[in-house]
Formats: sequence, C-alpha cells, structure tokens
Amino acid sequence: MEYDVVVVGGGPAGLSAAIRLKQLAAGQGKEVSVCVLEKGGELGAHILSGAVMDPRALTELIPNWKELGAPLNTEVSEDRILFLTEKKAYRTPGFMVPACFENHGNYVVSLGKVVRWLGQQAETMGVDIFPGFPAAEILYNGDGSVKGVATGSMGVGRDGEPGADFQPGMELHAKYTLFAEGARGHLGKQLMDRYDLNAGKDPQSYGIGIKELWEIDPARHKPGLVIHTTGWPLDSATYGGSFLYHLEDNLVAVGYVVGLNYKNPYLSPFEEFQRYKTHPEIRTFFEGARRISYGARAITAGGLQSLPKLVFPGGALIGCDAGFLNMSRIKGSHAAIKSGMLAAHAMFGALGEARGHDELASYPQAFEQSWLKEELHVARNVKPWLSKGLYLGSVMTGIDQILFRGKAPWTLRRTHADHECLKPAAGYKP
Repeated sequence: MEYDVVVVGGGPAGLSAAIRLKQLAAGQGKEVSVCVLEKGGELGAHILSGAVMDPRALTELIPNWKELGAPLNTEVSEDRILFLTEKKAYRTPGFMVPACFENHGNYVVSLGKVVRWLGQQAETMGVDIFPGFPAAEILYNGDGSVKGVATGSMGVGRDGEPGADFQPGMELHAKYTLFAEGARGHLGKQLMDRYDLNAGKDPQSYGIGIKELWEIDPARHKPGLVIHTTGWPLDSATYGGSFLYHLEDNLVAVGYVVGLNYKNPYLSPFEEFQRYKTHPEIRTFFEGARRISYGARAITAGGLQSLPKLVFPGGALIGCDAGFLNMSRIKGSHAAIKSGMLAAHAMFGALGEARGHDELASYPQAFEQSWLKEELHVARNVKPWLSKGLYLGSVMTGIDQILFRGKAPWTLRRTHADHECLKPAAGYKP
C-alpha cells in the first residue's frame, strides 16, 4: 500500500502528526494520504490511563477541543508534594515548590480516552487507522533511506509454519515514515543504531512506571487532587517517587516511578510500590476501595541531553520514541503532541516541494525555535541532580529551579547508562 506518510504508533504523538498533516492539506486544498499503524487491538489499548495533562499543545492542535468534547473533564484543584518517612508525611511549603511541580490549569485525564478521542478526530479528517497491526520491520530503499514498514504475519503456528488462518504481513510504503512507538520502541532503537542518531548525546536514562486504577470510597474522593511523594519506601540514594491523581467518577490513578539507575540488585520496584500503599497518609484512600486495572511502562527520562538526532533519510522520530518527556513535570503527552505537530509541518513542506525519502532538516530546526525546546532546557538539570541522592538532589534542584529558574550557567552530563550503575549483590541486602 502506498501513502504519502505512514505513522507507526497511535498514541498522542502519532495521531497529532496525522491530524496536523490533514489540517495543513485542507487549508491549502491539497490531498495528503496518511495512515497510522497501532499495535493494540484498539486505539488506547496500550496507553496507561491516568495522567496530568498540560493542554497547551492540544490547544494549538485543536483550539476548540472543549466544544468538540475532548475528555479533559477534571481540572487540577489541589497540589500536594509530600516527603514520606515510614510513619509520617511532611508537606512541602508552597514557597519551596519549583514551578515545574505546579499544575494550575492542567487536567487529570484518562490518557486512553484522550487518545481514542484524537483517533476520532483523525478518522473524521480522512486518516486511515489500522489497529491490531504492529509494524514488525523497517523497509529500506536501495540508497539506504527508509521506504516504509512491513507488518507482521498473523496466524503463524507454534512451529513457525502458516496456520489455517494465516495472513501475510502488509508492506506500507511512504515518502516519509514517522516513528511514534513510545518509550524504547523496537524500530526506533534499530534506526538509532543504523543511522548513529545518538552520536555525541548522553546515554539515555529510563524509569519504570507502575500504575493502578482504583475506584475509591466517594467520601475519600476529591476530584482534581494531585499528590506526589518522595522518600519512603526508597532509600535516599535511589531515585523515585509516587503519584496519586483523583479523576472523575470516584476513580484514582496511583503509581510509582523508579529510576533504572539504581544500585541494589535486590530492589523490586513492584514490591516498593505495594509497600508505599501501606503508608498511613496513603492507605486511607484505598480502604474499602476496588482495584480495576494495572500495568507498567518504561519511561524515557533522559531529557534534552539524551535527545537523539530526530531525522534520518525518509523519516523522523517523535514523542517518547525520541524521548521528549519532561521528567521534572512528570509529563509527556503535551510534548508528544507538539513534536508530532513540528514533524508534520516539516513533512507537509517537503511534500509540497515533491520531495520524499530525504532528511527533514526543518523538523529539528523548528524544535530548536519552539517552546518545547525552551521547556526541556529549563528542566535539563532536574533528573541529573535528583539522581545524586534525595537530599543533595532536592537542595540542588531547588537552587536550579527556584533561584536560577532553570537557567543556571551549567548543564549536568550523564556518562553512564542505567544498567552500568547496578552493583554486585554481594555488597547489598534484600
């Protein structure tokens, strides 16, 4: 199948790119063919619901999103940042809270619902969306540029032979292919290796985010309440913390993030999360409650210093496939949407010049001039400081974000990959 643009991944980044392409084409009375491949059986199936969303990028993409019924229903009503000991909780005073932790004007959302709504907007504009079709292989032209992708064959038996319901994979060819697979996308990693996109960049840093959705006692539910914690149950040398977001309908999304640069090989992020829920300040929310669903996801957290080269012949990386998450704000959906829009503008301009399979240099140039670059620049030192330990990291983050407002005359560098930080078990206890 031939398209102008193929998008791999039906999350916020991929759908926003597709929508922006169709908007630009409609504005000039042109036709651009776009398709989105989504590995999940439906849009949103691989999205971990429960997030705080900054609506800035969505407002740029679809200014009348409220009138169109976008599921941003619960505005943040209260922020609490707590430091936990095993038995106590200490609230951070307002004057000590950096601006990056403030959520005034943001929304507690089910990101799965937001993605499904974006998919509806895209389909209305004529985007072809194929759920249940994971891209399994990158296709290349003879000159080494990306030609498109192939989906995996379906109905293959355990012996590797075609079964009765065998369907061969499809080849989708495009002038440009966008990769929006999310954190640690397997095709994105192949592209980074093939085109050496990480040259001169810091090693990428990751976290594991474990999340649960609960229906709680209405008497304990406070729509729009946002709670973040540091401290217990992790030791002071290990990076991590929790989030607890009150959505509508008595629902609460709760989760724990642990940086994957921890040293103790006995550490189990899942067990630490379960322990966290027993804290006196936290457990009251869940007494008499019912857990509805749960999941876990890798988080690309390296920020600006680890951002790879975004383009290669025939395509580009967007969203968390590249690593646009702002870890200091614990937010990535607005960054994903903006990156998709920036790439869409670059592609539309190239298609208008009858180009294809070349490098979209205007995409990284546009990023350099965008508010997204400025936001990531302000946040660039937060994760590196916090990785140096809870107490030193908290003090230095305060100096960096409150005193210097993210514009300190230094940029911390990361020299080791996360897995290199793990130490032999002989030196640690469970």
